[in-house]
Amino acid sequence: MTSTIPAVTPKPTRPSDLQDERLLNRSGVRGVIAGFIDRVRSGDLGVLPVVIGLVVIWTVMQLLNRGFLSAANLVNLLMESSATGIIALGIVGVLLVAQIDLSVGSVSGLSSAILGILFVTSGVNVWIAVILAMLTGTLIGFVYGQIFNRLGVPSFVITLAGLLSFLGLQLFVLKGQGTINLPFDSPLVWFAQLAFVPAWLSYVFVLLAAGTFFAVGFAKARSRKAAGLSTAPLQLIGIQSVTLAVGLGIVTWYLNVARGIGWMFMLFVALVLVMHYMLTRTKWGRSVYAVGGNVEAARRAGINVRWVYTSVFMACSTLAAVGGILAASRLAAVSQSSGGGDVNLNAIAAAVIGGTSLFGGRGTAFAALLGIIVIMSISSGLTLLNLDSSFRFMVTGLVLLLAVALDSVSRRSRTSHGRA
Repeated sequence: MTSTIPAVTPKPTRPSDLQDERLLNRSGVRGVIAGFIDRVRSGDLGVLPVVIGLVVIWTVMQLLNRGFLSAANLVNLLMESSATGIIALGIVGVLLVAQIDLSVGSVSGLSSAILGILFVTSGVNVWIAVILAMLTGTLIGFVYGQIFNRLGVPSFVITLAGLLSFLGLQLFVLKGQGTINLPFDSPLVWFAQLAFVPAWLSYVFVLLAAGTFFAVGFAKARSRKAAGLSTAPLQLIGIQSVTLAVGLGIVTWYLNVARGIGWMFMLFVALVLVMHYMLTRTKWGRSVYAVGGNVEAARRAGINVRWVYTSVFMACSTLAAVGGILAASRLAAVSQSSGGGDVNLNAIAAAVIGGTSLFGGRGTAFAALLGIIVIMSISSGLTLLNLDSSFRFMVTGLVLLLAVALDSVSRRSRTSHGRA
């Protein structure tokens, strides 16, 4: 009687995503570098263009004016970036689902007007006034979502109507008042003008950032390894974490030479990180990218498309209200021109320049941070050169056109690469 010995299938010695013989050299550090090169060649440029553009802008501005990269100017640049950057963060979410919000400037102006009337004129508690102003933005976004979902009106038309309507409502709320000055001893003005992170605490934040980066990378590598997929080498994650700590530490030290890092800018960074987490680590974020990539496929996959649209409009208008409140606090005043001028255009331009695709489905929360720093760098540099705003508009417009052109070219490259 013969016994049959069951065949034992040998365990693969390579990760399942690298079994193809064409990927034999894609492990380790070389594999990470090769993968990055392949992504760039296929048109997935990520934040590379905006980082290169920022380096070029800073280099040119520093050569033209030696005070541009001074610690004092960089501190002011970051503070001035915060309010509009928060508005741009909301625009990123709307663009990810291939929609647009043209009314964020008017919504920010209306929220600041409500804050001024409630807090200064009516004597309402400052935090209650802030909450009501923010809820106004949330309600506006909810209404946008309902009109878009139920009536099918394009977001371009809805928000264009909102731009005009809320500008008029802002003037009505102020009732002909020229300017409402916010008290200099109020917590809002203190936060936007005088509140800076203590030097020792800023270095603690640097260590926390580097430590969190390593922990997230390690956890991701561990989960991929458990699933039989390729992982980034632990040494590479460690090197990246140390490099991040050193880089942020040098920047923090340099800013601390002047006044340091403003708490308002830290709030902006915190909101960027929260949005990044929401987009990359939650079901809602995956749904946003799915809807932006292919709305019909997302609907067939069981995603509540209507709720996704409503939620991004609500987030955008709420962040616009927060930006308006901070902008008013920065100026210590509310007026009929609050939220006007180039606020609307700068917020949208920042999201696009930072790398968010107008076609939907591509972009990160960090696009708002990078994009607004590019715009404010141009503004700050030209101001130091004593050039008027006409040059700033022209240069910003050219940078915006270049960013959209790169997005279109990379999108076409990805499409052709995918077909190949």
